Amino acid sequence: MTTFATVGAVLGGLGVALGAFGAHGLAGILAPADLAVFETGVRYQMYHALALVVLGLADTRLSHPLARAAGWLFVLGVVLFSGSLYGLTLVGPRSLGMVTPFGGVALLAGWGCLAAAVTRLR
Repeated sequence: MTTFATVGAVLGGLGVALGAFGAHGLAGILAPADLAVFETGVRYQMYHALALVVLGLADTRLSHPLARAAGWLFVLGVVLFSGSLYGLTLVGPRSLGMVTPFGGVALLAGWGCLAAAVTRLR
C-alpha cells in the first residue's frame, strides 16, 4: 500500500501546481464562477492526496482489502471528479459535467471503505 503514499504525494504536488496555475494563470481569464469550479477540483484533489499519503503510511497497521479498495476509489474519484472539473473549466464541453458525480460517488465509496476497514482494526 506504500504505492498509495507515492500516488498521494504526486497528486499533492500536482494539486499545488494546479492551484498556483488557477490563482495566477487563470484569474484574469476565467469567469469567477468557473475559477471557483476549478478551485473545487484542486481542493478535493488535495484532500484525497493527503488521505492517500496517510493510507499508504498506515500500511502495516491498516492492511485490509477494504483499505486498498478505499485507496483505489480515492484515485479513481480524483481522476473523475477533479479531472472533469478541470476539463469543464479549461476545455469547456459541458458534457464533462456528467462525469463529475461518478467521481463524487467514488470518493464517497472510498471513505465508506476506509471507515469499514478502520472498524476492523484490533
